[in-house]
Amino acid sequence: MKKMAGIVLLAVIFAGSVGCTNMSRTQQGVASGAALGALGGAGVAALSGGSAGWGALAGAGAGALAGGILGHSQERNHSY
Repeated sequence: MKKMAGIVLLAVIFAGSVGCTNMSRTQQGVASGAALGALGGAGVAALSGGSAGWGALAGAGAGALAGGILGHSQERNHSY
């Protein structure tokens, strides 16, 4: 449990340290959605007595999908 929390924390720190300036809105949405989804999924799973690792994995997948869709939508609306 503690090992997985440490891995998730390191992944979030690494993802946050990578610059997003050269990324498209879709890529930024996927990255931020995955990071926030992993944190949320791990937190909900840990609070409900489930596996924080599986919760982080499921949350990251769902967050990446939602962030990608939102980022792509924003990108299409702002292109000329």
